[in-house]
Amino acid sequence: MSKEPKLTAGEKAKVAWYVARMAKRGLADDRLTGGRVHQRDLEGRIDRIIEGARKREEGTS
Repeated sequence: MSKEPKLTAGEKAKVAWYVARMAKRGLADDRLTGGRVHQRDLEGRIDRIIEGARKREEGTS
């Protein structure tokens, strides 16, 4: 597994926002469907932020 890149303050804020939204969705789930709340869209956004930070670090090295 590759080393995690350093995130800028803005990237950290975006990731924190998406994690909070994921938590909110988890709490809002009614659990009648087995706790299968869809969060892949938010996970994808976080992945794109981390990938962008990784590319930025590769470009500065």
